[in-house]
Amino acid sequence: MNSHIIASCSSSISRVQAQNAYAHDMNSQELWVIDKLKSCKTITQLKQIHAFLIKTTTLRVRTPQLIYPKLISLCAASSSCFGANLTYFRSILTHLENPPEIGVRLYNNAIKALSTAQNSSFSLEAVALFREMLLKGLVPDNYTVPYVLKACAQSRALREGEQIHAHCVKTGLLLSIVYVKNTLMRLYAVCGIIRAVRKLFDESPQRDLVSWTTLIQGYVKMGFLREGVAAFFEMCDDNLRADEMTLVVVLSACSKLGDLELGRKIHDYMRDNEVNSDVFVGNALVNMYLNCGDADFACKLFKEMPFKNVVSWNSMISGLAHQGKFKESLDVFRKMQSIGLKPDDVTLVGVLNSCANLGILELGKWVHAYIDKNRIRADGYIGNALVDMYAKCGSIDQALRVFQGMKNRDVYSYTAIIVGLAMHGEAEKALAIFSEMPRMGIEPDEVTFIGVLAACCHVGLVAEGQKYFEEMSSVYSLIPQTEHYGCMVDLLGRAGLINEAEEFIKNMPIEPDAFVWGALLGACRIHGKIELGESVMRKLLEVEPERDGAYILMSNIYSSSNQWRDALKLRKEMKGKNMKKTPGCSSIELEGVVHEFRKGDKSHPKSKEIYKLLEDIMSQLKNYGHLA
Repeated sequence: MNSHIIASCSSSISRVQAQNAYAHDMNSQELWVIDKLKSCKTITQLKQIHAFLIKTTTLRVRTPQLIYPKLISLCAASSSCFGANLTYFRSILTHLENPPEIGVRLYNNAIKALSTAQNSSFSLEAVALFREMLLKGLVPDNYTVPYVLKACAQSRALREGEQIHAHCVKTGLLLSIVYVKNTLMRLYAVCGIIRAVRKLFDESPQRDLVSWTTLIQGYVKMGFLREGVAAFFEMCDDNLRADEMTLVVVLSACSKLGDLELGRKIHDYMRDNEVNSDVFVGNALVNMYLNCGDADFACKLFKEMPFKNVVSWNSMISGLAHQGKFKESLDVFRKMQSIGLKPDDVTLVGVLNSCANLGILELGKWVHAYIDKNRIRADGYIGNALVDMYAKCGSIDQALRVFQGMKNRDVYSYTAIIVGLAMHGEAEKALAIFSEMPRMGIEPDEVTFIGVLAACCHVGLVAEGQKYFEEMSSVYSLIPQTEHYGCMVDLLGRAGLINEAEEFIKNMPIEPDAFVWGALLGACRIHGKIELGESVMRKLLEVEPERDGAYILMSNIYSSSNQWRDALKLRKEMKGKNMKKTPGCSSIELEGVVHEFRKGDKSHPKSKEIYKLLEDIMSQLKNYGHLA
């Protein structure tokens, strides 16, 4: 009997020892997994641990408690990892039979990660996850809906956004949580439904700074600039203090309006309220003053900025070029180079624009070489700027090579090369390229037709010019502007069809301006039409009484017909009105620097040497009998 008891006790001890050993083994495995999860940094590592848990029978039941928290932290750390492993995440979410408490957090982080992804298909996947979440009986919390609305905004999913709007009304989220309402306002603003934005704002019992900023941003984005600024002043009346983000939006509205007085008023508000002028606000201020015409103050602000990024320099380079201060624009670019700041695409386009307008071919070539060296694609804005620069700097063959090398051409690409070819008298090439546009599915714009009509003018293609002019409205639904009418008058006038040109002006649906009358007066000079010239001159003076162009052209007409008294009379009339003929200007580029010379100009530092050399040349020409 004792032996039986002893045997029974031994058996019990063995079972307990086996259970303890099993428990110890299981605990050690779980501790190993926990340790591995702590050091886990990537989804790939997490997949390996997950696979181990599935294969280990004793730990399989612990998978949700071990894996899901780590999954959430990885999603929070990087949204890109979620997009790259979307199938894996979807499989985890799909197999949640009895979702744990952590399920809402898991869905929230998944939706958040997808809503911040650049790929619009991922954003729509976030909406699908939200729908799946509801079907599983999970109750969204205060964070879920804003994430889904952000995803809808990212992919411009208006229909889905409206459905979630209805869900928010039904559940009371819209009235109880201001963040939900703000995110919904942003969705409608992104989708261009400004009335819905205003309605949500007006009906909201709670408004914070984000609500006002979203409303202002919506107005400005849709082009309702005055309304956006008015909303800003409403906000001020509501005793809310604007932050940096709000002011950047308002300053951009002032910049687009070109309203310097309004821009200064906003700047005064910033000073009075001691708003922190960070680099973004500084850039917005510089850009506003430049676009509103106060380049000097913009330069002062730029110099005072404690920190400047590439956008700051771009604002100066492009803004000065926009104001016609091309030399100053290039000076800023050279300073940017001197501090070693790398230019971006916007910088290069601004520099090429200044090179084109100044005729600085060498610097333009340097920019082109920089583009090639850094493997920047000469497409889009950069390609178009290169074509324009080469054409305006006289290198039309190189402009054509750049155009032909562009893989993606738009209407601006075609317009730049057509206008360039027309400028260089290459009418046939210009019209041939124009004929390509319909085949490429690209419709010309108003500027394209100026190039086409100019090309017809250069070679006297009257019938073709008339056809293209008619096609503007009949085929492309474009309304001809005074520039187009001026081109047509020039075309007819150069061809000697003066009566037709007069009739064309009489039938114009808009009032002819100086461009149109000037074209007809130019035709009178070519063909010696004195009486008509005198009549046209009077018309031109009615439009531009302060300009000297009409006097100069008419004086040349008289001189060409040996009517010297009439020519002298006009010169005296100009003198009596204190009018001076705009002096002729020539320029030359030397080692990347453009030197300008006007008639009688002595401002150049080496003017004495220049005039001395000119006298020597004149003397040599006389000695060889080339001058009387």
